[in-house]
Amino acid sequence: MMRSVEMPFWVLVLLVGFAAVTFASHFLFPSVRWFFRRRAERVVARLNERLQTPIQPFKLARRYDMVQRLKYDSEVLKAVAEHAAAEGVPEAVAHQRAERYAREIVPSFSTFTYFGLAVRFARWLAGLFYDVRVGRLDPGLAQLDREATVVFVMNHRSNMDYVLVTLLAAERTALSYAVGEWARVWPLSKLIKAMGAYFIRRKSRDALYRKVLARYIRMATDAGVTQAVFPEGGLSLNGRVGTPKLGILKYVIEGHDLLRRDVVFVPVALNYDRVMEDRVLLAAGQAGERKFRASVWAVFGFVLRMAVQKTFGRFIKFGRAAVSFGAPVSLRDWPGTVEELGEDLMARVVEEVPMLPVPLAALALIEGPGTRAELGARVGEPEKVSEGLQRLSERGLVRENGGRWEIADGESDLLSFYAASVAQVRGISI
Repeated sequence: MMRSVEMPFWVLVLLVGFAAVTFASHFLFPSVRWFFRRRAERVVARLNERLQTPIQPFKLARRYDMVQRLKYDSEVLKAVAEHAAAEGVPEAVAHQRAERYAREIVPSFSTFTYFGLAVRFARWLAGLFYDVRVGRLDPGLAQLDREATVVFVMNHRSNMDYVLVTLLAAERTALSYAVGEWARVWPLSKLIKAMGAYFIRRKSRDALYRKVLARYIRMATDAGVTQAVFPEGGLSLNGRVGTPKLGILKYVIEGHDLLRRDVVFVPVALNYDRVMEDRVLLAAGQAGERKFRASVWAVFGFVLRMAVQKTFGRFIKFGRAAVSFGAPVSLRDWPGTVEELGEDLMARVVEEVPMLPVPLAALALIEGPGTRAELGARVGEPEKVSEGLQRLSERGLVRENGGRWEIADGESDLLSFYAASVAQVRGISI
């Protein structure tokens, strides 16, 4: 029992290493996890005291647990059986696919990432490019039920929409976005999931995928998670607010128990003096297909170039960016169908689109050349039109000729893109 045993030094190192890992995993790691989890819970508790809509426990659940809960959901299991029968594959294979979908959809929300990093980054990035304004804040937002599920319904003008709304809503709540395929690029996907966003395949016709997605949205809605959706299904290619695609709205509404928790929809409208992706979107619209030439990395390169210009004092801001929050719509009080609700919400979004200088100046110029005074009189906003002309002139989109302003050669389509956002509000066809 007490005899010495000889062994190679490398074996001794391995044994000591395994012993250390076993000790840590059984005694140290649980304590460390418990310590940090308690600290995180205290941080969330303090946040919830100041947030109008608190962060729900569902949002803070471990991602692994949520994936397990979703893949073993009774309706998902039923869809798995139907998929296996339809495709002629074993149920284990179909269930594995459902699990893959669940892992793809379910986020991994981090309070530190959202409020410590994302909100600060959003403040820096928005301030770098824009003079950020709140167009209108409906008084009804102050009376929202803290226990209601709040869904922000927004128009989609730019990928900066996520940044602006995250920034302006940070004092009220933490948003869970539905984001498309563009956000699945590594390492961006990790950051976006940590912010609580969930991925969606907008064009998927797979019934099993749609069921997994529907059940996740149902769980989040039932748990009171604040969500943000773009019913248009993609960026506007012509500057106008588009018609709604009702998939996510249906998932939010159908089967929800309104007696236990109300669902409140908040129309949100965004507008810009300059949309970063304007020429890319315009080209896609003219081609008649949603194929964008700019990649995510091209966008990063664009942002980097702007940052360098800012560092050396050569950067000129893009002008104003504004977000308006309209009157909330309670699902309990809504008398119509899902289709009617979608149309009503998008009509409310149109009414809230901010009247910004560049779109107003573009709208005035679409009717023809004119002096500053004449152009201002056409839209009834002389000061904003004057500011908009200055912004457009800096980009070389307009020119002054003998005291009269006119659209530069080849730029009519781009000015129509900007004018469309405010023309729609005023009921003007372009």
